[in-house]
Amino acid sequence: MSGRAEPSAEWWESEQEYDDAVIEAATMGQSFERSASANRDQPAQRYKGGIYDRSLVSAGVIDASEAGQYAQLTYDEMQQIVHTLAAGIRTLGIEPGERVAVFSDTRMEWAQVDFALLMAGAVVTTVYTESSTKQMQYLLSDSGAVGLIVENEELLERVLTVEGDLDLRFLIVMDDSSLAETREDILTLGALYRRGEQNSQPSQPETWLSSQSTDDLATIIYTSGTTGQPKGVKLTHQNLQANVSGIRKRGGPRPDKPDDMFVFDEDTTSLSFLPLAHVFERTVGHFTMFASGGTVAYAESPETVAEDIRKIRPDGLTSVPRVYERIYDSMQEQAQGSRLKEHIFDWALGVAREHSQRSEYSILHRLKHALADRLVYSTVREELGGGVDGFISGGGSLSMELSQLFDGMGLTIYEGYGLTEAAPVVSVNPIEEPRPGTLGPPLPGVEVSLDDSQIDESRKQHSTSEIGELLVRGANVTGGYWQDPHATETAFTEDGWFRTGDIVELTDDGYLIFHDRLKQLLVLSTGKNVAPEPIENAFATSDRVEQIMIIGDNEKFISALIVPNFEEIRRWADREGIRLPSRRERLCHDKRVQRWIVEEVNAVNRRFQSEEQIKLFELVPERWTPQNGLLTPSLKKKRRAIVQRYEERIADLYSEG
Repeated sequence: MSGRAEPSAEWWESEQEYDDAVIEAATMGQSFERSASANRDQPAQRYKGGIYDRSLVSAGVIDASEAGQYAQLTYDEMQQIVHTLAAGIRTLGIEPGERVAVFSDTRMEWAQVDFALLMAGAVVTTVYTESSTKQMQYLLSDSGAVGLIVENEELLERVLTVEGDLDLRFLIVMDDSSLAETREDILTLGALYRRGEQNSQPSQPETWLSSQSTDDLATIIYTSGTTGQPKGVKLTHQNLQANVSGIRKRGGPRPDKPDDMFVFDEDTTSLSFLPLAHVFERTVGHFTMFASGGTVAYAESPETVAEDIRKIRPDGLTSVPRVYERIYDSMQEQAQGSRLKEHIFDWALGVAREHSQRSEYSILHRLKHALADRLVYSTVREELGGGVDGFISGGGSLSMELSQLFDGMGLTIYEGYGLTEAAPVVSVNPIEEPRPGTLGPPLPGVEVSLDDSQIDESRKQHSTSEIGELLVRGANVTGGYWQDPHATETAFTEDGWFRTGDIVELTDDGYLIFHDRLKQLLVLSTGKNVAPEPIENAFATSDRVEQIMIIGDNEKFISALIVPNFEEIRRWADREGIRLPSRRERLCHDKRVQRWIVEEVNAVNRRFQSEEQIKLFELVPERWTPQNGLLTPSLKKKRRAIVQRYEERIADLYSEG
């Protein structure tokens, strides 16, 4: 087991010493109160009209916004809503420590009820809207939720189908609801507000918060369940505050930073669209933003992010690798139309990669980069809002090639690493010294170590730095799993380090480089270990392959399941004058299409050693999404589910191979 290396740069020393009010120990409710009092007239939330039948609007609490346009609430207005909702929640008989679940997509009201529940002393647990009825029932039952706040009547009806199996005392609906008019135990959020208004007193919030401790449980967030049944991660106010403090130390307005550098402060506007049920968005785009006095705007949906970015023009954006891949795909599509246009786009991307990889630039390169910026990069930046300074990536591994492309275009993505059990951020690239392809150094207050006991010798020899399973320790790390002492015991070493299950490289100056999940390592029948994720990431900028998963556990060689880019197939066929079948299933079996994909696979194979090269593949017609259960809500592959879905095809692939 190895120790931790640390950067020697001045910014590293500055962030260790930095302190301000945001970093002070506090519960999440206390943190919000401090920020709201300090930023009363500052915009806190921006919300879009024409999407929801908001019950807070029909109750006269907030103004309706024009369809497609954004309205805003100040911190003073948001604080008043939070206080009154908390008073309403207390009238429902909530005792400190009781669990209340939120079952909703990301929206303004999610943030308001989160702070209201925490202020009232409840423990907030979350349910993804993509969860099946069975999963939803499990998450509510396992957490022992006594109340549930749902987004709309559609989700409410799903809950009512299993209501008899749950022990819920009340249901609250964010939108207007006809069902709320027929049952006393169902309230709209607007009705809850009116109820709180009738029972609120000015001193209540202070009284409630003074009785809370940072050691109190704040939330239970369930793991995505990619490798089995979801586990409830217990996070205290201290866990969350420790992570907010570490993020603030790295990304806050330290005096050593230039005035034009991106920071988390009261002048920052972010666009929120990732699930708030997921700890990444909730800590970085929610708790940290509000603690810093920033403005959070809420996208209509993940599908409208490009439009909403142009309207909001945010300073910062948190996202997962799959979204950046989609942005790249969109760039490729816009470059279609003529051979010249495609040639210019490809040339400009080559210049961007070169620019990111260099530290010194010749006059010729500067001229090429300036021309590429005028022809391509400036248009891409404008499409992404024109002023986004902080693209933050987490929740999965980002392709180095993609990271370099964005960096070379002046759209640096600051990649980080985290997991629910660490509340969640362990490391992130500093704005002062970002390195594409790395996860940055650990945050202040987070300790890391490596355990190389499960790493084979060949992998150690091929690595230029220390490599092993990443172990984490710090005030941000969970104390364990909800009602699961066995899982808690196995998750920690005897001396208190949390086992992440991720294979990571630690450079001599303290930067982390992700390799793969220990559980995802494919052990070939030849005894060789193959990490699938680096191979999959090599296809991130492919215009022919949309999604890919490497398989081959206990086989002689690796293969792949591939979802081809069907739009690009059609464009290629039109250019070549090829008539293809209309149905995707038949298209996947077309020999001409398969040969076209083979060219891409062979190009990627040349980057890898023999045992890491794809020998066979199967084209599949169905995109993997959270809706069909093949991706998690944070857009990670559910590998076990994908293997089960294509079990027969995989068996045929290897029997014919």
